[in-house]
Amino acid sequence: MQLGNLERSVMEALWRHPQGMFAHDLAAGLPSRPAVTTVLTVLMRLANKGMVARERVGRAHLYKATAGKDAFVAEAMRAALAEAGDMAAAVQRFVGTVTPEVAAALREALEEQDGPAR
Repeated sequence: MQLGNLERSVMEALWRHPQGMFAHDLAAGLPSRPAVTTVLTVLMRLANKGMVARERVGRAHLYKATAGKDAFVAEAMRAALAEAGDMAAAVQRFVGTVTPEVAAALREALEEQDGPAR
């Protein structure tokens, strides 16, 4: 799922604050200093995408990410592969560009998915 710049900034802030944030705190903490109403609009868009949940606290809402950044990145990778014309070629190119650490993480994840070696 693609995010705009402000959406990404809001999500980064929410991922850093898993306990949640109020819109006015988000607006004040973002480098671009958007208006609170702008942040509220972005939060509603992110809620419609299923990325943000809100909880009423007094007269305001506390906003939280519905999943961690790792889940978002994994979904973005899955979506990118789904769009590839030739998935095998895309995976081959990707694997050819990763660091040894990423390659090791990929191997480990695949081994865990396949179960214990026999």
